[in-house]
Amino acid sequence: MSEQKESRLLKLVDELSDAAARVGLEVRRERILREVGYRARGGACRLRDKDLVIIDREQPAAEQLEVLADALRARDLEALYLSPAARRIVQPGAGQQ
Repeated sequence: MSEQKESRLLKLVDELSDAAARVGLEVRRERILREVGYRARGGACRLRDKDLVIIDREQPAAEQLEVLADALRARDLEALYLSPAARRIVQPGAGQQ
């Protein structure tokens, strides 16, 4: 992937992370340990009284973006401003092919 495309995707990751915070999701970028034959992806969860999105910081930006988009699709985002690119990513059905 080109550096320019990776940079654009990382900007979208940051935008969606901000949007997640505005709708009550805490985004954590952590190193997720891997074992042979098992690939953890990250995603949304609830820990005590907090709604979290865990993202593997070592994943490519495109995969981080998809984890965030999956978590945000279940939320009401109508009142939030999102760039047109970010809005397309979080539209229901955008991640399923």
